[in-house]
Amino acid sequence: MTAACDIAAFAAGLRLNGVPPAVREAACLHLTDAIGVGLASSVGEGSRGWSAVINIRGGIATCLSGGQATPNEAAMLNGALIHALEYDDTHTGSVIHGSAVAAPVALAVAEAENASGADLLLNYVIAWEVMIRIGLAAPGAFQVRGFQVTAIAGAIGAAAAAARQRGLAADGIAQAIGIAGSQASGLLTFLEDGSSVKALNPGWAAQTGIMAASLAASGMTGPSGILDGPLGVMQVFAGKVGHLAEQTATLGQMWHLPDAAYKLYPCCHYIHPFLEATEKLMAQGLRAEQVKSITVDVAAEQAPLICEPWARRQAPSSGYDGKWGLAYCIALMLQTGKVDVASFETAPDPAVIALAQQIDWRVMDNANFPQVFPAHVAVETTWDASLSATIEDVCGTSKRPVNTNLIEAKFMQNAQRHLPVGACHALLDMLKNISDASDLSALSAILRLPSKAKPLAFSHVT
Repeated sequence: MTAACDIAAFAAGLRLNGVPPAVREAACLHLTDAIGVGLASSVGEGSRGWSAVINIRGGIATCLSGGQATPNEAAMLNGALIHALEYDDTHTGSVIHGSAVAAPVALAVAEAENASGADLLLNYVIAWEVMIRIGLAAPGAFQVRGFQVTAIAGAIGAAAAAARQRGLAADGIAQAIGIAGSQASGLLTFLEDGSSVKALNPGWAAQTGIMAASLAASGMTGPSGILDGPLGVMQVFAGKVGHLAEQTATLGQMWHLPDAAYKLYPCCHYIHPFLEATEKLMAQGLRAEQVKSITVDVAAEQAPLICEPWARRQAPSSGYDGKWGLAYCIALMLQTGKVDVASFETAPDPAVIALAQQIDWRVMDNANFPQVFPAHVAVETTWDASLSATIEDVCGTSKRPVNTNLIEAKFMQNAQRHLPVGACHALLDMLKNISDASDLSALSAILRLPSKAKPLAFSHVT
């Protein structure tokens, strides 16, 4: 039995009544959060033109920007939209942005097959649980080699969910996994200049999974050792197979989705505990004009994303690039009192950059990353006092849970960027009870409403 066979058996045999209630509850809330983030992103200056690239000609799958497209195209667009704001959830131990893949593939294939809300939720759970296993098999190893683990693992999780929805048996699901793994991709090169293409990685993974399921259904075959073979995904992208066999063996017995962390700020998740620490210092009375210098302690594995090169993490090339700037985000919090979606929609503020240039960093000892996302912030003030704050692990995980009302409020705030308030309330109620829906017509009708924002002009090249 290969890992692909383990995953296929899990996907083929799972039913929603076999998913523990706590997992189903977490899945509903994470799905709700993801849909809200995608709706907010769809009207953003940097991403609201993307839907014009999609060939919308009476497709059967919903686009979060409004309208319909083919399942492949809708999943690709929706995955990019959910990931674009860096506001989507993360399973921190595996560093998987699961909902940016799981939500678009679950919705698209359920709509394509005229399936129920229970099917949608089951697809979502399967994709998430599979992706997490791949990340946990070799934590941090994909990133060290320049790959985004969400993109690589996402293709596998998406294929398992899509092939199950297509009605394929375990052997067919395994073939789909082999096909999807053969096409998996996703680089971190965007870090070099702040390119927005990172958003596409989970969308591409979702599309890859759906296409792989269709090809498997048509008779195409994929390698059974796609994950754990000598030329498989783990060896090629992570440099080792790691603990994959142990991880896939627990599918259906151990559930990781409830451990996924919600994001409370729209920036790289590694930065979040530093923003928490900064808020603690501000609650003690610290203000931007009182800062003489700041030193932050950072886990060595986090540094390539949020510290290097430090000059750019202090003075990003764009608002979007600022989402990975540890110094810039800390300065943004101190200077403006908040880090929200609007914080990154304009060019970097010179006053924030000036404050960021008073910040330095060093490697944290015994960080225990990625099991936890820690932070330590030390401040020297203009009156020669020393202040500091430490966060042991990021807020929003199962170890430091947030109230459901907070995530629902986040959803409403995000969704109202795109939809009227009444539609947002109706959508929230539907998503909270999605497993009871006999079909997705009502959900799709709301999501397909045109945006309140004026669409951008776009000339499609054919």
